Amino acid sequence: MSRASRILDLLQVLRGFRRPVTAARLAEETGVSLRTIYRDIDTLRGQGAVIEGEAGFGYALKPGFTLPPLMFGDDELDALILGLRLVMKRGDPDLEEAATKALAKIEAVLPEERWDEVASNGLRAGPAEASEAPHLGAVRRAMREETKLRLHYTDKKDAVSIRVVWPIVVGFFAGSEVLAAWCELRGDFRHFRLDRIADAGVLGERYPRRRRVLLAEWRAQEGIDV
Repeated sequence: MSRASRILDLLQVLRGFRRPVTAARLAEETGVSLRTIYRDIDTLRGQGAVIEGEAGFGYALKPGFTLPPLMFGDDELDALILGLRLVMKRGDPDLEEAATKALAKIEAVLPEERWDEVASNGLRAGPAEASEAPHLGAVRRAMREETKLRLHYTDKKDAVSIRVVWPIVVGFFAGSEVLAAWCELRGDFRHFRLDRIADAGVLGERYPRRRRVLLAEWRAQEGIDV
């Protein structure tokens, strides 16, 4: 999480409490350390937030403070809204929740006169099939943690196999999601459609090379510049 996102999260949590709240509770709510809470409280105070209290007694945000409004062009705002709405339809509950929160944060820090642009935006995302990518969450976790993934996979010829792979990147296309990974069985990069994965288990064993290195090699092999 970026520092700006972390501070915005803290501000949102403080707004949710009417009474002073301890630093320990704030740390629990935001998932950071006590030291980070103290530092971020000082940052918010430096930006003009009136936060009453101190360590050991709890903190309370005095109403009225807002961060400087984010300035987006019309096309930028359209791109953000459509992108987040597409993510909400991918069938991954964690991504859906994150996208919903992100959209709410964008709306909260826009100038007041632009709030209606989010609610009335004309770009919508259609629903995805429920079985389109049921294991996207496990794949994302394995990529984030750089751990091996065991797949029960059915290829286009209906041949079933069990593969241990090192997940690199997921490509989102109009009709499917495709995982690019190093396959231990084949000793090379392979591509797996997520809707053909019957089961995906995160093994917890880190793969021996960094994902960014594998990503660079895969991009070079595929002739992908960006």
